[in-house]
Amino acid sequence: MKAAGLVMLLLSLHHMCSSSAQECASTHNLLTSLQQVEKMLAVHEASYQQGLRSLRKKISALHNSTIAIFKTTRNVSCPKPEAPSHGRRLGRVFGVGHEVHFMCKPGYELIGPRTRLCLESLKWSGQQPMCRRFNSTSNSLASFSPAAPSSSSSSSSSSSSSYLPVSAALSGSSSTSSSFSAIPASTLSSSSPTSSSPSSSVRPSHCTHFLGSTRCTCDVGFTISGRDNNICTDIDECRLFPLGQPGRLCVHQCVNTPGSFHCFCPTGYDLAADGRSCRDIDECENRMHNCTVNQLCVNTYGGFQCVTVECPHMKNATYIKTSPMRCERNPCMLGDKACTQAPNSISFHFLSVGSNMSAPRVLFRVSAARVLGDTLRFGLAGGRGRGHFSVQRSGRQTGTLLLVTPIKGPATLEAEVEMSELERNALLGRYLTKVTLFVSPYEF
Repeated sequence: MKAAGLVMLLLSLHHMCSSSAQECASTHNLLTSLQQVEKMLAVHEASYQQGLRSLRKKISALHNSTIAIFKTTRNVSCPKPEAPSHGRRLGRVFGVGHEVHFMCKPGYELIGPRTRLCLESLKWSGQQPMCRRFNSTSNSLASFSPAAPSSSSSSSSSSSSSYLPVSAALSGSSSTSSSFSAIPASTLSSSSPTSSSPSSSVRPSHCTHFLGSTRCTCDVGFTISGRDNNICTDIDECRLFPLGQPGRLCVHQCVNTPGSFHCFCPTGYDLAADGRSCRDIDECENRMHNCTVNQLCVNTYGGFQCVTVECPHMKNATYIKTSPMRCERNPCMLGDKACTQAPNSISFHFLSVGSNMSAPRVLFRVSAARVLGDTLRFGLAGGRGRGHFSVQRSGRQTGTLLLVTPIKGPATLEAEVEMSELERNALLGRYLTKVTLFVSPYEF
């Protein structure tokens, strides 16, 4: 565009020179100067284009060299480290300056460094760690999976009665967490847990020199001291995650140990496989009870109960035991209204629950095998702790016993669920189910 402008200017000056002879000399000189300026601009433009082409070549070469360097260095890494047997490796990048971490499965402890660094020599720092199994027994103290819900309910056998009450499954509470390690119960006292000694709570750190700097790490369960990078101090996991707090380490009690922690359970429980939750011992099934032959052993959370099932003694009605958990009324004399008002049958059931179980919750269901009358009613007839229970109709022939308020254990409560059959508002029969609730002192 500049060259085109100069051409137009030269044509204009040439026209002026031809129209005025006197001004022709000075105009000629100006024309010569403009021609020189045009040549200079042309030279500068050519130089600029040449410089631009050279710069583009240099940028392209720099880009290509960068890509080549990236491709070369990307493939430079340490060999893939193997995960220890009975453990895991955390980390998928094995390049220079990157770290990988190691941990063990429940019931195993890590021997060796928890963290390894890929050095410039393309070798990993430290030694390959391993997982060593703890020597544990059935009462091992260790570390939390769901506590399996359970219930203890004695079933009643069938009889000639038309009404056969049946029990519902009891919903129990559960706990969840991750897992840690275990030690024999003989090393700790269940009544008075103790913490580790100060000397075992301090260890030297593992330091690695890389690119002019020093990086120090500690074994699992230890952390760098705030005053000296060469010293690792024990982490008190029990203090960091106390009982009753979200994410707690142990369901019952926690004992801190050098580099770890251990859980233990109260009497009547075993430590579960996860090492953190407690599993109820079924003393009745394992024959660890002292009930007599005339008593029924009922397993409870953390213990057992010996109960005696006896048929009631009434003035105008007599009962006979038709099964270990069921009594039926003998036939009444004709016209004996007091006898006919007494329950036709009485069933006994026993349930075990944890303390402070959430409510409302279904505890038990009573059903009629068949209905003779035109109406079937359900309700609470009595029992200790009636304020904690309610009965609702849950089907045409089914009533449900509900826990409506939580119960703090230990406690023993009773509820009597009555099922009445009527024909045109006239009572045809009453059927009573006595439910005894054993509430544990623990929430598990």
